[in-house]
Amino acid sequence: MVALTEKAQDTLRRLIANAEAGIDGLRIMVDAGGCSGLQYTLGLETSACDGDRVFTFGDVKVYVDPRSLPLVDGLEVDFVEGIESSGFAFDNPNAKDVCSCGKSFSG
Repeated sequence: MVALTEKAQDTLRRLIANAEAGIDGLRIMVDAGGCSGLQYTLGLETSACDGDRVFTFGDVKVYVDPRSLPLVDGLEVDFVEGIESSGFAFDNPNAKDVCSCGKSFSG
């Protein structure tokens, strides 16, 4: 299960509204890289790929590929705004260690 806070949902709706036609969701993937070994990769999507798990939040969808799903099971995605930076923030119960930027973790 992946969860989006209301702030993250509102931000995604705004991003989708300003994107090209056909975009209806966010892809969350986990790839090798970053300070802690694994990093989140985000992208806007038009539809699911074969094997994707799709999480629906009203009119917003989140797509997760089968390889990433075990690493993000229980993930909560928020959107934070601050003086120095703004962006998506991840609270992942599967992360054993998280780098200081919050975008990289070890599983």
